Amino acid sequence: MSKFKTKFVDFFKLIFPSTGLELVVFLFFLVCYGYLGSYIAIHYKIIFDDRIPYDAYFSFDNRAIVLSGGSVERHPFSYYFFNWIRGLALFFSHGKMDGNFRFALAWFSNITVSLSVLQIFKYLKNIIKLPLVLNFLLILFFGAFSTTLLLSFTPENFTYTLFLLTLFHHYAAIKLKKEQKIPALALAFSGISVGGITITNIAKIFIPIAFEKDIFKNWKKFGNAVLRVLFTIICFVLLYLNRLDFKYKQIFNKTSEQYEKFSSVKSTPTWDMILSYFFGGNILFSNFIIRDKHNTQGFDYKGIIMDVYSSWGPYIFILILLILIFWSYFRNFKNKLVQVIMISFLMDIIIHCIMKFGLHTAYIYGGHFVFVYPLLLGWLFYSYKESPKMLSFLTAVFCILFIYLITNNYLRMTEFFWFLNKYY
Repeated sequence: MSKFKTKFVDFFKLIFPSTGLELVVFLFFLVCYGYLGSYIAIHYKIIFDDRIPYDAYFSFDNRAIVLSGGSVERHPFSYYFFNWIRGLALFFSHGKMDGNFRFALAWFSNITVSLSVLQIFKYLKNIIKLPLVLNFLLILFFGAFSTTLLLSFTPENFTYTLFLLTLFHHYAAIKLKKEQKIPALALAFSGISVGGITITNIAKIFIPIAFEKDIFKNWKKFGNAVLRVLFTIICFVLLYLNRLDFKYKQIFNKTSEQYEKFSSVKSTPTWDMILSYFFGGNILFSNFIIRDKHNTQGFDYKGIIMDVYSSWGPYIFILILLILIFWSYFRNFKNKLVQVIMISFLMDIIIHCIMKFGLHTAYIYGGHFVFVYPLLLGWLFYSYKESPKMLSFLTAVFCILFIYLITNNYLRMTEFFWFLNKYY
C-alpha cells in the first residue's frame, strides 16, 4: 500500500507544481491565459457558438470537438474525454450553452496549457538543469507562441495533446536519465491517452523505448521492451475496435478519404506552406484572411485564417530559429534525450511536410510538436555552458528573436480582437 501511495504522490508531483518556484510559474501563466480566455469567453461567442460547426478561427473545430470529440478515425477516444469536459462545462453553466459554458471551456484549456508550460519549465530545470534566467526566458518565449496563445482558450484536441505530449516527454526523460525502463502500465496508459486523442501520436510513445540502456545489447531487455510495446498496442487496438463496434474497414475507408481531403495541394508553393504554416504559423502569427462561411442551414458567418508571410522579417525569424534547432540537434547528437525529441519532431515533419497531410492548415497542428523548440534551445544552451562567449552570443540572438516574437504576436492579436469586435 505504501508503494502505491508513493507512486500516486509522485504522479501528482510530476503533473502539478511541486516547489514554490514551479507554483509561481504555473500561477503566472494561469493568470495571463486566464485573463485572455475569460475576456474572450465573456464578451464574444467565437469559442463556442452552436450555429457554427467549424472554422470560425484558424480552422479549429470547436463546436464539433466539444460535442463529439472529432472523427473516430483520427481521434479514437476523444468522444469519451469531451463528454466529460462538456458535462462539467454544462454543470457550471446550469445546462445552458451560454457565456458561462464558454467561460468553463476556456478555463479548462487555460489550465491545460498552463500545465503544459509547467512541464517545459520542469524539463528545463530538472533534466537539462539550465540557469533559472534562461529557464524563464525559454518558457516566456514558448508561452508567447501563436499555438500556446490560441490553445489557451480553445477547446480542441490539440490543447490536450500538447499537455499529454509535454508530460510524456518529461516523464520519459526522467526514466532515461535514471537509466530506468518505462513500466508496461505507464506505457499503455500513455499510448491510450495520447493515441486516443490523436491516433498518429501513439508512435511517439514508443520512441524512448529504443534509447533505454542496453536495449539492443541484452536479449532479455529487448524481449521485455517488445512485450511492453505489444501490450500497449493490443490494449489500444482492442479499445479502438470496440469503439468502432469492430467495423475495422471503416478505419481504412475514412482514413483514405481524409488523406485525400486534407493533403490536396493548394495554389501556394509547397516551400512557402512549409515555412509559413508548419514551421512558422505555430510560433509566429502570419497575415490574416477573412472568409465567408456558412453552416449549410442558412446561417452565414465569418471565418479568419492565416495566410503566408508577406515580408522578409518572419522568414528570417523562422530560418534563424531552425538553424538554432538543428544546430542543437547536431551539437547534442549523442544525447539520447535530444534524439527522442528530434525523432518525435521528424514524425510530424514527415506527416505534414513530406506526405503533405493538412499542410495548407499546418498552423493548427502545433500542439503535436511546438514544444520541441524550447527543449532543443535549452539543450543548445546547455551544450555551451563551459563557453561563456558562445553562450552570450546565443543569448543575444535568442533575445532578439524573443523581442520580435512578442511584438509580432501582440500586434496580430490586436487584429484578431478587431475581428472579434466586428463579427462576434
